[in-house]
Amino acid sequence: MTADPAEPTGPLTGLRVVEFAGIGPVPHCAMLLSDLGAEVLRIERPEGQWHNPVVDRGRAVLSVDIRSSSGRETCFEATDLADVVLEGFRPGVMERRGLGPAILLERNPRLVVARLTGWGQSGPLARAAGHDINYIALTGALAAIGTKTGPSIPPLNLVGDFGGGSLYAAFGIMAALWERERSGKGQVIDVAMVDGAASLMAMVAGLAGHTPVERGRHFLGGAAPFYRCYFCADGREIAIGPIEPRFYAQMLELIGAPGEFRDGQNDINTWEPRGAHLATLFATRTRAQWCEILEGTDACFAPVLTLEESFDHAHMRDRGVYVEANGLLQVAPGPRFSRTPGTIAPTSDGQERLRRWCVQSRS
Repeated sequence: MTADPAEPTGPLTGLRVVEFAGIGPVPHCAMLLSDLGAEVLRIERPEGQWHNPVVDRGRAVLSVDIRSSSGRETCFEATDLADVVLEGFRPGVMERRGLGPAILLERNPRLVVARLTGWGQSGPLARAAGHDINYIALTGALAAIGTKTGPSIPPLNLVGDFGGGSLYAAFGIMAALWERERSGKGQVIDVAMVDGAASLMAMVAGLAGHTPVERGRHFLGGAAPFYRCYFCADGREIAIGPIEPRFYAQMLELIGAPGEFRDGQNDINTWEPRGAHLATLFATRTRAQWCEILEGTDACFAPVLTLEESFDHAHMRDRGVYVEANGLLQVAPGPRFSRTPGTIAPTSDGQERLRRWCVQSRS
């Protein structure tokens, strides 16, 4: 499947976004908006910016020195015409550059300003440096991930940067735009990754009175033998997750597990010996052989694929999860819309986009 490089489509067509270039969740949030039709104008430093060819797609790029008076005027020109501003500097940086939210909103009262940081705009840590691993460490999420005897294991930067950061920023922007339809006014959104990651922990926190949360004991953290990964005879891995009793029973039947395993599924005292038994059992066949037996059943099964293997999996190919765009195989826009599907827009010239915004605003 090849992405159509024509005019952007999607439910956000016509939305104007000014992105002050950063790393991690800010460009990812801008990618999400662009994929769904928004026109994103990225403002970069003249000395250049490190680029990710996938996350940075679909932008019009404008090189601006925001520390200069002429650079600030260019930024004002863009933000005066925009619906959304997205930035991820430490608190106070935009204010020192003369581009703080108070000034931007005074010039453009309908503007939605999303400020995406790790610690947030307030609090004793607000101005301290940090990364995903630090933010999720403060929320209880990191403590719950890993083996019982080893240290916590960071889940890439999916939970803080992207789950608690860019996705909450996108959600907050949509909520502010919805409210603007009633009030006619923009506002500032303080998007903190610690807030988002804590919110993602809501279900786990709600189970705290019923299920141990600590590492090595929570059933969703790999402690339960029916919700973890196992090595196969060829050294590759599979993932099983039949939490519901009927799915669990089907898995046990399909793999030939002892009949007594059907009783006491949630008895934590049985998890260690049963996990050891299942590990031995799954090691008797290759991953491909287990796929033939379990894939597509209600055993809640999937092979643990590398990213490259994921590109070629039959289900992912059939759904078109990955597309060719800009000479690369990359993830398709999501989520999917029945009438206004998103597309991967080509990279374009920032000066030309800004000129077009000016012309449109005068017409």
